[in-house]
Amino acid sequence: MNSHELFKMINQCVEEMDFITARKYMEDNLEVVKAHKHHLQRNSQDLLEFVLNSDGRRLTQSEIKVIQAINDYAIHFNIRSFKLMVKDHAGLVSREDTLTYLNQDARALLESMHIIPSSE
Repeated sequence: MNSHELFKMINQCVEEMDFITARKYMEDNLEVVKAHKHHLQRNSQDLLEFVLNSDGRRLTQSEIKVIQAINDYAIHFNIRSFKLMVKDHAGLVSREDTLTYLNQDARALLESMHIIPSSE
């Protein structure tokens, strides 16, 4: 795929609000896109800025499943399983980007366990 087709595909994906595909195109061809970002439309340039400013550390599928399990245990107030999951995945729970995916029950339990800072 040449650069003209690449920019056309990225712009088309952003217009269709297919941000995942557009982001993959950008990440796979980051050097070309950074060098010629003036070929991108404004919304595509905004997405490129987001891609460049992200730290590159995204949640994996297994980490998402762990967060879902933690949320489920918190909803059903299954403290034993909740504590085991938190103990086994302490690094994941303490990461700042995962806090947005935790529900209120999980946050309250983690705050009471002094694992995350209180939101008050």
